[in-house]
Amino acid sequence: MEIVYASRKDQYIAAFMSEAAFLGKDNDMDIRIKNTRIYTDKEIVKGDLCISGNRILAVGSTPAGFSPAREIDGKDLFAVPGLINCHTHSYMSVFRNIADDLSFDEWLFGAIMPREDKMTPEDGYEGALISCREMIESGTTCFMDMHMFPGMTAKAAKETGMRAVMTRGLTGPDREDAGAKRRLIEHLEETIQFADTETISFRLGPHAIYTCGEDYLRFLIEKAKEVGQGFHIHLSESLKEVEDCQRERGMSPVEYLDSIGFFEIPTCAAHCVHLSENDMDILAKKNVSVIHNPKSNLKLANGIAPIAGLLERGVNVCLGTDSQASNNVLNMYSEMNFAALLQKGVTGDPTVLPAKEVIRMATVNGAKALGIEKLGEIKEEYLADIALLDMGRTNYRPANDLEAALVYSSNGTESKYVIINGEVVYEK
Repeated sequence: MEIVYASRKDQYIAAFMSEAAFLGKDNDMDIRIKNTRIYTDKEIVKGDLCISGNRILAVGSTPAGFSPAREIDGKDLFAVPGLINCHTHSYMSVFRNIADDLSFDEWLFGAIMPREDKMTPEDGYEGALISCREMIESGTTCFMDMHMFPGMTAKAAKETGMRAVMTRGLTGPDREDAGAKRRLIEHLEETIQFADTETISFRLGPHAIYTCGEDYLRFLIEKAKEVGQGFHIHLSESLKEVEDCQRERGMSPVEYLDSIGFFEIPTCAAHCVHLSENDMDILAKKNVSVIHNPKSNLKLANGIAPIAGLLERGVNVCLGTDSQASNNVLNMYSEMNFAALLQKGVTGDPTVLPAKEVIRMATVNGAKALGIEKLGEIKEEYLADIALLDMGRTNYRPANDLEAALVYSSNGTESKYVIINGEVVYEK
């Protein structure tokens, strides 16, 4: 089964690295964005935004004696926190637009996995480069990835300047399985390989309950405690997953994982579409962060996650795009829009999930889920991950409510500058 690329590796990477818009990581300097509008969690501030090193130094004014190496005119810009994509598979950009309009099982087992089996690590690196560029262009500055090629996505993230959390997809029937052992070793080796890269961190990534046997999951719980890493898992994504678990174990996937102590480890659970009232109570009690992927869930006809119910219980809900194979784009602005509109539609309440709450899901809640401190807000001493949006765009005029504009008017092409870890990595 042939994998078809839009362009080959040498041509693509040459174009990627030569374009002035993508500056990479050679741009370390103090920066002042002069006279701009700044989105903070409390209000929209007008004034200067100052960055020193990889941190935000001041919001709204310039401290005495601050002499930046670079100044950006922010008059027609809007400074917003970089968005955080908490669930994707960046190597899968090579599968964009080749496995569409299929049922979940046919898509995963019939179209995607056979193609994955034919990929090489170099293919994975190439795919991740495309994804990093796509995310940066649309104002995403941090992502959590579940991959199958150790070191390749991390390499792409490091080269493009992105902040990332790496999870090697882990599968296997039990702890003695050779493939299960190998995949875990690959993850641990990758953790050591990038230990000195401040923008890259790691979690263990058991793929799902239907690809990991109970003995293997119990082993990974032990390993997580040993290495001090949290979990990233697909959970209750499809109705079949839930029905199979009920038939085989007499309980839901959430109840099953809870019964073996899985949630004693800090867990990010992607999808969580099919949940009972008891499931939601467990997720709240165990402080599980739920990663909502509205567009992927819709495209594969898996359903709509009960986000309003989760939020009522105090569950930390963040956002993800999933991969280009099931979403086709890694556009977090589109994801915010779908998340807001879907919950209003299914609840019949237009006040559910207002713009401010959705923005928090894509920023602050994402940082909390990933365990990255002082990220997701434009605030003094916080990490300087910021997108500067072009407010001259027609779709922003008139910008009567800038908060609403981010969720309901943005299309993901408005980024004029993107700053990650204090460095300008993209400039249009």
